[in-house]
Amino acid sequence: MDRLNPLVKERIRRTEWFLKARFGMFIHWGLYAIPARGEWVRNAERLSNEDYQQYFDEFNPDSYDPSKWAKAAKEAGMKYAVMTTKHHDGFCLFDSKLTDYKATNTKAGRDLIREYVEAFRAEGLKVGFYYSLLDWHHEGYPAYGDRHHPMRDNEAYRGQKRDFGRYLEYMHGQVKELLTGYGKIDIMWFDFSYDHMSGETWRATELVNMVRSLQPHIIIDNRLGGNIKSRTPEVYAGDFACPEQIIPPEGVLDEDGDSIPWEACVTLNNHWGYAARDKDYKSPKQVVRALVECVSKNGNLLLNVGPNARGEIPEESLDILEQVGKWMRKNGESIYECGYTELPKPEWGRYTRKGNLLYAHIYERGIGPINLRGLWGKIRKARLLADKSEIKLERPWNAVDYPDDAFIVLPSQQLPDEIDTVVELELE
Repeated sequence: MDRLNPLVKERIRRTEWFLKARFGMFIHWGLYAIPARGEWVRNAERLSNEDYQQYFDEFNPDSYDPSKWAKAAKEAGMKYAVMTTKHHDGFCLFDSKLTDYKATNTKAGRDLIREYVEAFRAEGLKVGFYYSLLDWHHEGYPAYGDRHHPMRDNEAYRGQKRDFGRYLEYMHGQVKELLTGYGKIDIMWFDFSYDHMSGETWRATELVNMVRSLQPHIIIDNRLGGNIKSRTPEVYAGDFACPEQIIPPEGVLDEDGDSIPWEACVTLNNHWGYAARDKDYKSPKQVVRALVECVSKNGNLLLNVGPNARGEIPEESLDILEQVGKWMRKNGESIYECGYTELPKPEWGRYTRKGNLLYAHIYERGIGPINLRGLWGKIRKARLLADKSEIKLERPWNAVDYPDDAFIVLPSQQLPDEIDTVVELELE
């Protein structure tokens, strides 16, 4: 570790808890829950501030109770959460003193982020803030010709002078508000850089230094820009990578081939924000196996929910989380504080590891005993993790051609758990 760059050393120290937690909840919520066509509705439908104002006037989440969200996250086995404080549409769920475009000025009439923080802390979960670097409402943010702004090709906006410096002061000021007004915050999740809107365009070094001065322990994602994989990363390169809607084939590695902290952020259906017609939900099996895959590659899973306009997490999402939680209560030991192993990926599933405990995540029963390649003589005992019942280690009579392999014999031709049967292997 002595050879490492000081910024990398600090990253390792800050992310120690993060690499143990492994599973978190992402929450995308805002005015876009009312049109219910996803969080990019302004972009997709070219909605101006005036077009979008009706949703601000209407916003009144009468069923918002973040304690229910927090309980659902905890029951699912999640250890932390990240919630949108401001998305690209510029609407603030917190009581910012720098704008009138905020929840306290809607029919909601209160600081919705404060309630989120208090509720999730009460359940013992770590708390994170998502903050969009983009802002389609602010008069200083570039509009015409920008790749993402809803008014990007509206001729009425051509030639408008936009004071981007004023926007940066606003953006920095809001981040300071978030990190001084809500106690200890564990994660700052910035979103996102593109084209020339990256790095020092955001005054990123200044921004990160301010964040670190206010909350030195906080971990920051890598979407301000920079190269988190470098031996000498920029100040603003971040503490963890966050691949979106994909699990990298080998995890995320630095330029020396060493694993760096990362989390895959993934939706439960096909949208981040609430989309009423999107019923294409992932199954509990898909979610559990995605989580296992992330951990087997030394990563985390940040799983998104998109509450509706009333402030309710959709029943479909809650049902999935409940089923995932049932699996986690029996098998969470194979997830928390676990990481990758040097063993090649087995044909029947995945491995995760914690110290001398190797966890075989068996997805496919196959024919005959389960082959543990290269592990003969290295296993002290095997137990089904869900109930700690003994699993026999045997060498079949017809396995003479595989002297280096161990074999476990399951009690039936069907897997005990079709989602993921976990066998705990205590190594010598």
